[in-house]
Amino acid sequence: MPEGHSVHRIARQFDRNIVGRVVAASSPQGRFAEGAEVIDGREALEARAVAKQMFVRFDGDVWLRVHLGMYGAWDFSGDVSVDATIASSNGRMGQTNQRGTVVDEAIMDAAGENSLSSIGAPRRSRVRMSEQTTGLEEQSEWPPPPVGAVRLRLLTETTCADLRGPTACVLQTPDEVQATIDKLGPDPLVDDLTEGEERFTATVKKKPTPIGLLLMDQSVVSGIGNVYRAEILFRARQNPHTPGRDVPEEVVREMWRDWARLLPIGVETGQMMTMDDLDPAAYRRAMARRADRHWVYHREGLPCRVCGTAIVMEEAAGRKLYWCPSCQA
Repeated sequence: MPEGHSVHRIARQFDRNIVGRVVAASSPQGRFAEGAEVIDGREALEARAVAKQMFVRFDGDVWLRVHLGMYGAWDFSGDVSVDATIASSNGRMGQTNQRGTVVDEAIMDAAGENSLSSIGAPRRSRVRMSEQTTGLEEQSEWPPPPVGAVRLRLLTETTCADLRGPTACVLQTPDEVQATIDKLGPDPLVDDLTEGEERFTATVKKKPTPIGLLLMDQSVVSGIGNVYRAEILFRARQNPHTPGRDVPEEVVREMWRDWARLLPIGVETGQMMTMDDLDPAAYRRAMARRADRHWVYHREGLPCRVCGTAIVMEEAAGRKLYWCPSCQA
């Protein structure tokens, strides 16, 4: 399941390559043929990410809502241009960690997350953006033939965006968009941080549900998935089974502030980097290998990086929960 940073990055790609352009819309698969006909020939005016959903506004106040779900992905092809705000000042693909260390050359990640290099510098290319699959390859035919079951194709004169396998791909009115957003918890990159903190804290403090489940509830807080859930809980040294109402208020607030720190890092680097104070060599290893990037996620049976206790993995509401039974006792 894509986490919040991935969806914000995809929205940035839309800003960079689709917004401000008239699109030819089609549904090669056929499942979104009527919706594609509505937006065909319209200009894309805005792309907005909230939680794990993206909303694209077209002229005439027509909105497209996309939820990638577990298997959804966007493929960009053609003249794909990286978001200028995450390129280093010397024109190279820089990576910046929490402490300001800059690694100038792009770092490829073999574990499947989106690094800056997987988006690609401006070139004729095909790029996949999803939580599970990345890649960049040279492309010569234009427009490219659809590959697989493409639910929606948005084509400009120079860029093609193909959507496959989403949980939701629907058109909405402005009122319907607002109603969808109103059901979502606060998003640190969308909502006022102070108001978001108050809203998150108030919601958590009245819930008997374990905090480990609340962090995954998109109506409580937006964008947190399995990786960020495990890491935020560990960074707070919080037992995931504690009912939300029993978690000390200062810990609840710190978890919100930590999410507000980690999410922009994920958007900038394309990696769910959750370890601080790494020297440049350790940072490079962490950017290249998921195993060096996290405190507890996917480390069941391995010694805790802090206390040495074996990390535990258990099922929680159908998802894998990783935690340290000593540090988070």
